[in-house]
Amino acid sequence: MVLNEDILAHVDLFSALSKKELQALAKSCQERSYAAGSVLFAQGDTGAGLYVLKVGQVRIMQANNPDKAEEELDTAGPNEVFGEMSLLDDMPRSATVTAIEDVTALLLPVWEFRSILQDHPDIARKLLAVLSRRLRKAERRKQDR
Repeated sequence: MVLNEDILAHVDLFSALSKKELQALAKSCQERSYAAGSVLFAQGDTGAGLYVLKVGQVRIMQANNPDKAEEELDTAGPNEVFGEMSLLDDMPRSATVTAIEDVTALLLPVWEFRSILQDHPDIARKLLAVLSRRLRKAERRKQDR
């Protein structure tokens, strides 16, 4: 059986964390299952936490304005994370995530994450570096369009 901390260790966002830090995060994760076609969360929803896919694949879609059809931003599969912005701000979800196939995911609730940061402040510094790289990558993709 694969431990949740081992799954988190294979996620880019958490790759710099120590085993102790990974264990703290893993204890706070909740396993969730979704059938193909289910919406994990919708654009505009309150962000309750981030998701790490264990099994399955999801589609990430965004509507830039009410008159425009949704645009596919990306897909995500096992060991990928989405919804991470909810850990940092209290803004609504910026995209809709739908299961393409049956999905099993770990949910790390924002309130659990913030509590962990109080006990393990080095996690914040490590995550900021990874999030900065992800933001730069997203900016490059946007410029290449």
